[in-house]
Amino acid sequence: MTEPAPSQPAFVLVRPQMGENIGAAARAMWNFGLDRMRLVAPRDGWPNPAAGAMASGAGRLLDQAGLFDDLGGAIADCTYVMATTARTRGLTKPVFSPQHAMAEAAARIARGERVAVLFGPERAGLENEDVARANTLISVPVNPEFPSLNLAQCVLLCAYDWRRVTAEVVAERVDMAGADWAELAEIERLADHYEERLEAAGFFFPEDKVARMKTNLRNLWSRMPLTRADVRMLHGVMRQMVRWSGRG
Repeated sequence: MTEPAPSQPAFVLVRPQMGENIGAAARAMWNFGLDRMRLVAPRDGWPNPAAGAMASGAGRLLDQAGLFDDLGGAIADCTYVMATTARTRGLTKPVFSPQHAMAEAAARIARGERVAVLFGPERAGLENEDVARANTLISVPVNPEFPSLNLAQCVLLCAYDWRRVTAEVVAERVDMAGADWAELAEIERLADHYEERLEAAGFFFPEDKVARMKTNLRNLWSRMPLTRADVRMLHGVMRQMVRWSGRG
């Protein structure tokens, strides 16, 4: 019976050199919910204590990582392969941005395909022989005068874009910290309080500008996203100011 296709791509580190970078890559993957790591001929052997120390909570990925002698074995079960690169290769291939690449990976995986993403060794990246095995290239839009990315940084960028295209990401939110938004009636009472006290203090002047000043003040309150705690505090500020002014 054929094993069901996985729900995420395999990230394949090809001939990685430093254990620390393997550990950092594992940590970056797990930050964004990816846990299918494969290693091809790591320079310093495997397992590597430096990788575990750097993984910082993502050690499970290292324990479960597939270990292969060559790239062919690492991608033998895949139907679609993407290769990260920071330089031109003289090979005719589609070139995707990381976000588009991860969207393509997600679509193919949803259709039951097995996708791998290749990351080259730290010194010079993937060799052309590695890239020739890939269906598509992934190119990060970096500074052309300094295109070199650390291995774990490149993994992080792709993992982040995988998360962006497969998870519901809220563009903006407000953490209420246990507070509730103030209702309109509460804001109206606050506006009345300030208007009454400011009028008593002679703030609204000259006469021909009073109506406009009051309108602007009301508009100010309506623009402010106030919680009930904010409203209570602002009432308290005005009451305290009135008490202090009466001592003069």
